[in-house]
Amino acid sequence: MIQTTAVVVGAGHAGLAMSRRLTERSIDHVVLERGEVANSWRTQRWPSLRLLTPNWQTRLPGHGYAGDDPDGFMPAAGVVATLTGYARLIGAPLRTATTVHTVRAAPAGFQIRANDDLVCARAVVLATGACTRPAIPGIADAVPPSITTLTPLAYRDPGQLPEGGVLVVGASATGVQLAAEIHRSGRPVTLAVGEHVRLPRRYRGRDIFWWLEATGLLAERYDQIDDLTRARHLPSPQLTGTAQAVMTDLNSLTAQGVRIVGRLGRVIDGVAQFSGSLANTCALADLKMNRFLNRADEWATASGLDDELPPPHRFAPTRVDPRAPLELDLTNGEITTVLWATGFRPDHSWLDIPVHDRTGRIRHDGGVVTGAPGLYLLGLPVLRARASTYIHGAGADTDALAGYLHSFLSSRPR
Repeated sequence: MIQTTAVVVGAGHAGLAMSRRLTERSIDHVVLERGEVANSWRTQRWPSLRLLTPNWQTRLPGHGYAGDDPDGFMPAAGVVATLTGYARLIGAPLRTATTVHTVRAAPAGFQIRANDDLVCARAVVLATGACTRPAIPGIADAVPPSITTLTPLAYRDPGQLPEGGVLVVGASATGVQLAAEIHRSGRPVTLAVGEHVRLPRRYRGRDIFWWLEATGLLAERYDQIDDLTRARHLPSPQLTGTAQAVMTDLNSLTAQGVRIVGRLGRVIDGVAQFSGSLANTCALADLKMNRFLNRADEWATASGLDDELPPPHRFAPTRVDPRAPLELDLTNGEITTVLWATGFRPDHSWLDIPVHDRTGRIRHDGGVVTGAPGLYLLGLPVLRARASTYIHGAGADTDALAGYLHSFLSSRPR
Protein backbone atom coordinates (compact mmCIF):
# COMPACT_ATOMS: atom_id res chain seq x y z
CA MET A 1 0.00 0.00 0.00
CA ILE A 2 1.19 3.49 -0.90
CA GLN A 3 0.36 6.38 1.43
CA THR A 4 0.46 10.00 0.21
CA THR A 5 -1.33 13.25 0.84
CA ALA A 6 -2.66 13.87 -2.68
CA VAL A 7 -2.96 11.98 -5.93
CA VAL A 8 -3.11 13.61 -9.35
CA VAL A 9 -4.56 11.35 -12.05
CA GLY A 10 -3.13 12.26 -15.45
CA ALA A 11 0.21 13.67 -16.60
CA GLY A 12 -0.97 16.01 -19.32
CA HIS A 13 -0.55 19.75 -19.11
CA ALA A 14 -3.22 20.15 -16.39
CA GLY A 15 -1.91 17.34 -14.18
CA LEU A 16 1.67 18.57 -14.43
CA ALA A 17 0.63 22.15 -13.68
CA MET A 18 -1.19 20.92 -10.57
CA SER A 19 1.89 18.95 -9.53
CA ARG A 20 3.91 22.18 -9.70
CA ARG A 21 1.31 23.99 -7.56
CA LEU A 22 1.28 21.23 -4.95
CA THR A 23 5.07 21.26 -4.79
CA GLU A 24 4.97 25.04 -4.26
CA ARG A 25 2.75 24.39 -1.22
CA SER A 26 4.93 21.51 0.04
CA ILE A 27 2.07 19.04 -0.36
CA ASP A 28 3.25 15.46 -0.71
CA HIS A 29 1.71 13.90 -3.82
CA VAL A 30 2.09 11.46 -6.68
CA VAL A 31 1.05 11.79 -10.35
CA LEU A 32 -0.43 8.61 -11.84
CA GLU A 33 -0.30 8.26 -15.63
CA ARG A 34 -1.63 5.30 -17.61
CA GLY A 35 1.02 5.74 -20.33
CA GLU A 36 3.78 8.31 -20.58
CA VAL A 37 3.77 12.06 -20.04
CA ALA A 38 1.46 13.70 -22.62
CA ASN A 39 0.07 10.27 -23.43
CA SER A 40 -2.91 11.48 -25.46
CA TRP A 41 -0.63 13.65 -27.60
CA ARG A 42 1.56 10.60 -28.23
CA THR A 43 -1.17 8.10 -29.02
CA GLN A 44 -4.43 9.88 -29.87
CA ARG A 45 -3.46 12.85 -32.05
CA TRP A 46 -2.72 12.70 -35.77
CA PRO A 47 0.91 13.68 -36.54
CA SER A 48 0.12 16.78 -38.63
CA LEU A 49 -2.03 18.34 -35.89
CA ARG A 50 -0.84 21.65 -34.49
CA LEU A 51 -2.06 23.68 -31.54
CA LEU A 52 -4.70 26.30 -32.34
CA THR A 53 -2.97 28.72 -29.97
CA PRO A 54 0.30 30.46 -30.91
CA ASN A 55 3.52 29.34 -29.24
CA TRP A 56 3.82 32.46 -27.11
CA GLN A 57 0.60 31.44 -25.38
CA THR A 58 1.90 27.96 -24.51
CA ARG A 59 2.81 28.68 -20.92
CA LEU A 60 2.53 26.75 -17.66
CA PRO A 61 3.31 27.67 -14.04
CA GLY A 62 6.99 28.61 -13.86
CA HIS A 63 7.53 28.03 -17.57
CA GLY A 64 6.99 30.11 -20.70
CA TYR A 65 7.77 29.56 -24.35
CA ALA A 66 11.48 30.23 -24.97
CA GLY A 67 11.84 29.11 -28.59
CA ASP A 68 12.61 31.15 -31.69
CA ASP A 69 9.11 30.96 -33.22
CA PRO A 70 6.71 32.64 -30.79
CA ASP A 71 4.11 33.30 -33.48
CA GLY A 72 4.19 29.74 -34.81
CA PHE A 73 1.98 26.82 -33.84
CA MET A 74 3.38 23.81 -32.04
CA PRO A 75 2.98 20.39 -33.70
CA ALA A 76 1.89 17.35 -31.71
CA ALA A 77 5.47 16.16 -31.34
CA GLY A 78 6.42 19.59 -30.02
CA VAL A 79 3.70 19.44 -27.38
CA VAL A 80 5.02 16.05 -26.26
CA ALA A 81 8.56 17.45 -26.01
CA THR A 82 7.36 20.56 -24.16
CA LEU A 83 5.36 18.63 -21.56
CA THR A 84 8.10 16.01 -21.11
CA GLY A 85 10.64 18.77 -20.51
CA TYR A 86 8.26 20.52 -18.12
CA ALA A 87 7.81 17.32 -16.08
CA ARG A 88 11.60 17.12 -15.69
CA LEU A 89 11.85 20.83 -14.89
CA ILE A 90 9.38 20.67 -12.01
CA GLY A 91 10.54 17.26 -10.79
CA ALA A 92 7.04 15.83 -10.94
CA PRO A 93 6.70 12.68 -8.79
CA LEU A 94 5.50 10.52 -11.67
CA ARG A 95 4.35 6.91 -11.77
CA THR A 96 3.95 6.20 -15.49
CA ALA A 97 2.48 3.06 -17.08
CA THR A 98 0.08 3.09 -14.12
CA THR A 99 -3.58 2.60 -14.94
CA VAL A 100 -6.13 3.78 -12.41
CA HIS A 101 -8.87 1.15 -12.10
CA THR A 102 -10.98 2.63 -9.29
CA VAL A 103 -11.13 5.66 -7.05
CA ARG A 104 -13.30 5.18 -3.96
CA ALA A 105 -14.08 7.21 -0.87
CA ALA A 106 -12.50 5.98 2.35
CA PRO A 107 -12.75 7.09 6.00
CA ALA A 108 -9.44 8.94 5.77
CA GLY A 109 -9.93 10.26 2.24
CA PHE A 110 -9.69 8.11 -0.89
CA GLN A 111 -8.45 4.72 -1.99
CA ILE A 112 -7.08 4.43 -5.52
CA ARG A 113 -6.54 1.04 -7.12
CA ALA A 114 -3.78 1.51 -9.72
CA ASN A 115 -2.25 -1.50 -11.45
CA ASP A 116 -1.73 -3.90 -8.55
CA ASP A 117 -1.19 -1.18 -5.95
CA LEU A 118 -3.53 0.41 -3.46
CA VAL A 119 -2.86 4.13 -3.01
CA CYS A 120 -4.37 5.97 -0.05
CA ALA A 121 -4.66 9.76 -0.20
CA ARG A 122 -6.48 12.56 1.54
CA ALA A 123 -7.20 14.41 -1.72
CA VAL A 124 -7.49 13.47 -5.39
CA VAL A 125 -7.25 15.65 -8.50
CA LEU A 126 -8.79 14.26 -11.69
CA ALA A 127 -6.74 15.66 -14.58
CA THR A 128 -7.37 13.16 -17.36
CA GLY A 129 -8.69 15.79 -19.77
CA ALA A 130 -11.77 16.35 -21.87
CA CYS A 131 -10.86 14.39 -25.01
CA THR A 132 -10.59 10.83 -23.76
CA ARG A 133 -13.52 9.34 -25.66
CA PRO A 134 -15.12 10.35 -28.97
CA ALA A 135 -18.70 11.59 -28.75
CA ILE A 136 -20.35 9.62 -31.54
CA PRO A 137 -24.06 10.23 -32.21
CA GLY A 138 -26.52 7.37 -32.12
CA ILE A 139 -27.17 7.68 -35.87
CA ALA A 140 -23.75 6.11 -36.42
CA ASP A 141 -25.37 2.72 -35.88
CA ALA A 142 -27.40 3.21 -39.07
CA VAL A 143 -24.36 3.71 -41.33
CA PRO A 144 -24.07 0.73 -43.72
CA PRO A 145 -21.43 -1.80 -42.58
CA SER A 146 -19.67 -1.48 -45.95
CA ILE A 147 -18.59 2.05 -44.95
CA THR A 148 -15.33 2.50 -43.04
CA THR A 149 -15.96 4.61 -39.95
CA LEU A 150 -13.44 6.16 -37.59
CA THR A 151 -12.93 9.08 -35.22
CA PRO A 152 -10.12 11.64 -34.94
CA LEU A 153 -8.62 9.61 -32.09
CA ALA A 154 -7.89 6.77 -34.53
CA TYR A 155 -7.06 8.92 -37.58
CA ARG A 156 -3.40 9.30 -38.52
CA ASP A 157 -3.26 10.32 -42.20
CA PRO A 158 -5.28 9.99 -45.42
CA GLY A 159 -3.27 6.95 -46.47
CA GLN A 160 -5.06 4.77 -43.95
CA LEU A 161 -8.43 5.45 -45.61
CA PRO A 162 -9.84 3.38 -48.46
CA GLU A 163 -10.06 4.94 -51.89
CA GLY A 164 -13.23 6.93 -52.49
CA GLY A 165 -15.16 9.82 -51.02
CA VAL A 166 -15.06 10.81 -47.36
CA LEU A 167 -17.92 12.27 -45.34
CA VAL A 168 -16.57 14.31 -42.42
CA VAL A 169 -19.31 14.91 -39.85
CA GLY A 170 -18.70 18.03 -37.75
CA ALA A 171 -17.18 21.41 -38.59
CA SER A 172 -15.30 22.42 -35.48
CA ALA A 173 -11.52 22.91 -35.59
CA THR A 174 -11.01 19.16 -35.92
CA GLY A 175 -13.56 18.71 -38.70
CA VAL A 176 -12.33 21.55 -40.91
CA GLN A 177 -8.67 20.60 -40.46
CA LEU A 178 -9.26 16.97 -41.38
CA ALA A 179 -11.56 17.86 -44.27
CA ALA A 180 -8.82 20.06 -45.74
CA GLU A 181 -6.05 17.51 -45.20
CA ILE A 182 -8.00 14.60 -46.65
CA HIS A 183 -9.09 16.67 -49.66
CA ARG A 184 -5.46 17.61 -50.36
CA SER A 185 -4.72 13.88 -50.63
CA GLY A 186 -6.97 13.71 -53.70
CA ARG A 187 -10.07 12.21 -52.11
CA PRO A 188 -13.46 13.88 -52.62
CA VAL A 189 -14.64 15.26 -49.27
CA THR A 190 -18.11 16.21 -48.08
CA LEU A 191 -18.31 18.17 -44.82
CA ALA A 192 -21.54 18.04 -42.79
CA VAL A 193 -21.86 21.33 -40.90
CA GLY A 194 -23.86 22.00 -37.78
CA GLU A 195 -23.37 24.76 -35.21
CA HIS A 196 -19.86 26.15 -35.46
CA VAL A 197 -17.66 29.03 -34.33
CA ARG A 198 -16.14 31.06 -37.15
CA LEU A 199 -13.09 33.22 -36.38
CA PRO A 200 -10.29 34.64 -38.53
CA ARG A 201 -6.76 33.39 -37.89
CA ARG A 202 -5.53 36.99 -37.80
CA TYR A 203 -7.28 40.33 -37.46
CA ARG A 204 -5.74 43.78 -37.86
CA GLY A 205 -2.25 42.31 -37.92
CA ARG A 206 -2.56 40.22 -34.73
CA ASP A 207 -3.40 36.59 -34.09
CA ILE A 208 -7.01 36.10 -33.02
CA PHE A 209 -5.85 34.69 -29.68
CA TRP A 210 -4.06 37.97 -29.01
CA TRP A 211 -7.44 39.64 -29.35
CA LEU A 212 -9.26 37.02 -27.28
CA GLU A 213 -6.76 37.54 -24.49
CA ALA A 214 -6.38 41.31 -24.78
CA THR A 215 -10.11 42.03 -24.77
CA GLY A 216 -10.57 39.98 -21.62
CA LEU A 217 -12.82 37.37 -23.20
CA LEU A 218 -10.62 34.44 -22.17
CA ALA A 219 -10.48 35.77 -18.61
CA GLU A 220 -14.28 35.67 -18.14
CA ARG A 221 -14.93 33.47 -15.12
CA TYR A 222 -17.33 30.57 -15.16
CA ASP A 223 -19.58 32.31 -12.64
CA GLN A 224 -19.84 35.36 -14.91
CA ILE A 225 -21.11 33.46 -17.98
CA ASP A 226 -24.88 33.56 -18.52
CA ASP A 227 -25.28 30.13 -20.12
CA LEU A 228 -22.40 28.14 -18.67
CA THR A 229 -23.61 24.76 -19.91
CA ARG A 230 -23.76 26.06 -23.47
CA ALA A 231 -20.32 27.71 -23.16
CA ARG A 232 -18.80 24.43 -22.01
CA HIS A 233 -20.23 22.56 -24.98
CA LEU A 234 -19.47 25.03 -27.77
CA PRO A 235 -17.42 23.51 -30.61
CA SER A 236 -13.84 24.69 -30.93
CA PRO A 237 -13.39 27.59 -33.35
CA GLN A 238 -12.63 26.92 -37.02
CA LEU A 239 -8.91 27.60 -36.84
CA THR A 240 -5.76 25.91 -38.08
CA GLY A 241 -2.27 26.40 -36.75
CA THR A 242 -0.27 26.98 -39.92
CA ALA A 243 2.90 28.90 -40.64
CA GLN A 244 1.02 30.88 -43.29
CA ALA A 245 -1.65 31.93 -40.74
CA VAL A 246 -4.36 31.21 -43.29
CA MET A 247 -8.03 31.41 -42.48
CA THR A 248 -9.68 28.01 -42.38
CA ASP A 249 -13.42 28.47 -42.76
CA LEU A 250 -16.19 27.13 -44.95
CA ASN A 251 -15.40 29.66 -47.69
CA SER A 252 -11.78 28.50 -47.92
CA LEU A 253 -12.85 24.84 -47.94
CA THR A 254 -15.40 25.50 -50.68
CA ALA A 255 -12.70 27.23 -52.74
CA GLN A 256 -10.50 24.14 -52.37
CA GLY A 257 -13.30 21.89 -53.61
CA VAL A 258 -14.76 20.49 -50.40
CA ARG A 259 -18.52 20.00 -50.69
CA ILE A 260 -20.44 21.63 -47.81
CA VAL A 261 -23.77 20.22 -46.64
CA GLY A 262 -25.99 20.78 -43.62
CA ARG A 263 -25.97 18.99 -40.29
CA LEU A 264 -26.34 15.22 -40.52
CA GLY A 265 -29.77 14.51 -39.09
CA ARG A 266 -30.27 10.81 -39.66
CA VAL A 267 -29.43 7.81 -41.80
CA ILE A 268 -32.37 5.77 -43.13
CA ASP A 269 -31.95 2.70 -45.33
CA GLY A 270 -28.40 3.73 -46.12
CA VAL A 271 -29.32 7.30 -47.09
CA ALA A 272 -27.78 10.16 -45.10
CA GLN A 273 -30.18 13.06 -44.65
CA PHE A 274 -28.92 16.59 -43.98
CA SER A 275 -30.57 19.65 -42.47
CA GLY A 276 -31.85 22.32 -44.85
CA SER A 277 -30.93 25.10 -42.40
CA LEU A 278 -27.28 25.41 -43.48
CA ALA A 279 -27.69 29.02 -44.63
CA ASN A 280 -29.18 30.05 -41.28
CA THR A 281 -26.49 28.19 -39.36
CA CYS A 282 -23.74 29.95 -41.29
CA ALA A 283 -25.40 33.36 -40.99
CA LEU A 284 -25.52 32.94 -37.21
CA ALA A 285 -21.82 32.01 -37.09
CA ASP A 286 -20.99 35.09 -39.20
CA LEU A 287 -23.06 37.29 -36.90
CA LYS A 288 -21.26 36.05 -33.79
CA MET A 289 -17.85 36.48 -35.42
CA ASN A 290 -18.62 40.08 -36.35
CA ARG A 291 -19.97 40.73 -32.87
CA PHE A 292 -16.59 39.77 -31.43
CA LEU A 293 -14.72 41.83 -34.02
CA ASN A 294 -16.84 44.82 -32.99
CA ARG A 295 -15.79 44.19 -29.39
CA ALA A 296 -12.16 44.00 -30.50
CA ASP A 297 -12.41 47.30 -32.37
CA GLU A 298 -14.05 49.03 -29.43
CA TRP A 299 -11.33 47.75 -27.10
CA ALA A 300 -8.57 48.91 -29.47
CA THR A 301 -10.08 52.39 -29.66
CA ALA A 302 -10.52 52.62 -25.90
CA SER A 303 -6.92 51.46 -25.40
CA GLY A 304 -5.53 54.04 -27.83
CA LEU A 305 -4.17 51.42 -30.24
CA ASP A 306 -5.97 52.41 -33.42
CA ASP A 307 -2.95 54.30 -34.75
CA GLU A 308 -0.66 51.30 -34.14
CA LEU A 309 -2.89 48.74 -35.85
CA PRO A 310 -4.23 48.36 -39.38
CA PRO A 311 -7.77 49.70 -39.79
CA PRO A 312 -10.82 47.57 -38.98
CA HIS A 313 -12.28 45.38 -41.70
CA ARG A 314 -14.77 42.57 -42.10
CA PHE A 315 -14.66 39.19 -43.82
CA ALA A 316 -16.88 37.98 -46.63
CA PRO A 317 -20.06 36.25 -45.44
CA THR A 318 -20.08 32.48 -45.63
CA ARG A 319 -21.20 31.41 -49.08
CA VAL A 320 -23.75 28.61 -49.12
CA ASP A 321 -24.45 26.73 -52.33
CA PRO A 322 -28.23 26.54 -52.75
CA ARG A 323 -27.69 23.28 -54.63
CA ALA A 324 -26.10 21.57 -51.61
CA PRO A 325 -27.65 18.09 -51.44
CA LEU A 326 -30.03 17.20 -48.66
CA GLU A 327 -29.40 13.47 -49.10
CA LEU A 328 -26.48 11.19 -49.93
CA ASP A 329 -26.81 7.51 -50.72
CA LEU A 330 -24.14 5.73 -48.69
CA THR A 331 -24.66 2.47 -50.56
CA ASN A 332 -23.73 3.56 -54.09
CA GLY A 333 -19.96 3.65 -53.58
CA GLU A 334 -19.54 7.45 -53.72
CA ILE A 335 -18.77 7.62 -49.99
CA THR A 336 -16.48 4.95 -48.61
CA THR A 337 -15.50 6.54 -45.28
CA VAL A 338 -17.34 8.44 -42.55
CA LEU A 339 -15.15 10.35 -40.10
CA TRP A 340 -16.99 11.38 -36.92
CA ALA A 341 -15.53 14.76 -35.93
CA THR A 342 -18.44 15.24 -33.55
CA GLY A 343 -16.55 16.08 -30.38
CA PHE A 344 -15.20 14.29 -27.35
CA ARG A 345 -16.11 13.38 -23.81
CA PRO A 346 -14.04 12.84 -20.68
CA ASP A 347 -13.86 9.33 -19.27
CA HIS A 348 -14.23 8.98 -15.52
CA SER A 349 -15.82 5.54 -15.60
CA TRP A 350 -13.28 4.36 -13.01
CA LEU A 351 -14.53 6.91 -10.46
CA ASP A 352 -16.60 4.89 -7.99
CA ILE A 353 -18.05 7.86 -6.13
CA PRO A 354 -21.65 9.10 -6.69
CA VAL A 355 -20.84 12.54 -8.10
CA HIS A 356 -22.14 12.15 -11.68
CA ASP A 357 -25.20 13.88 -13.07
CA ARG A 358 -27.81 12.20 -15.29
CA THR A 359 -25.58 12.68 -18.37
CA GLY A 360 -22.65 10.98 -16.70
CA ARG A 361 -20.64 14.16 -16.17
CA ILE A 362 -19.14 15.07 -12.82
CA ARG A 363 -20.97 17.75 -10.85
CA HIS A 364 -18.59 20.48 -9.79
CA ASP A 365 -18.29 24.16 -8.98
CA GLY A 366 -15.33 25.51 -10.90
CA GLY A 367 -13.44 22.24 -10.48
CA VAL A 368 -14.40 21.62 -6.84
CA VAL A 369 -16.40 18.39 -7.07
CA THR A 370 -19.83 18.63 -5.47
CA GLY A 371 -20.57 16.21 -2.64
CA ALA A 372 -17.05 14.79 -2.34
CA PRO A 373 -14.75 16.92 -0.14
CA GLY A 374 -11.15 16.62 -1.23
CA LEU A 375 -11.96 15.71 -4.85
CA TYR A 376 -11.09 18.14 -7.65
CA LEU A 377 -11.41 18.27 -11.44
CA LEU A 378 -9.08 19.80 -14.04
CA GLY A 379 -8.55 20.08 -17.78
CA LEU A 380 -12.13 20.65 -18.96
CA PRO A 381 -13.43 23.47 -21.19
CA VAL A 382 -14.46 26.64 -19.35
CA LEU A 383 -13.73 24.96 -16.01
CA ARG A 384 -13.02 28.20 -14.15
CA ALA A 385 -12.72 30.64 -17.08
CA ARG A 386 -12.92 30.58 -20.85
CA ALA A 387 -9.13 30.23 -20.87
CA SER A 388 -9.48 26.83 -19.16
CA THR A 389 -10.09 25.37 -22.61
CA TYR A 390 -6.46 26.00 -23.58
CA ILE A 391 -3.08 24.98 -22.18
CA HIS A 392 -2.24 28.35 -20.65
CA GLY A 393 -5.53 28.36 -18.75
CA ALA A 394 -4.18 25.64 -16.46
CA GLY A 395 -2.05 28.25 -14.74
CA ALA A 396 -4.92 30.11 -13.11
CA ASP A 397 -7.06 26.99 -12.69
CA THR A 398 -4.41 25.05 -10.78
CA ASP A 399 -3.51 28.05 -8.65
CA ALA A 400 -7.12 28.36 -7.50
CA LEU A 401 -7.74 24.63 -7.02
CA ALA A 402 -4.44 24.08 -5.22
CA GLY A 403 -5.54 26.82 -2.86
CA TYR A 404 -8.83 25.03 -2.22
CA LEU A 405 -7.01 21.74 -1.72
CA HIS A 406 -4.56 23.30 0.73
CA SER A 407 -7.41 24.83 2.73
CA PHE A 408 -9.21 21.48 2.77
CA LEU A 409 -6.15 19.72 4.15
CA SER A 410 -5.61 22.43 6.75
CA SER A 411 -9.19 22.13 7.98
CA ARG A 412 -9.15 18.34 8.29
CA PRO A 413 -6.90 16.70 10.87
CA ARG A 414 -4.93 13.70 9.69
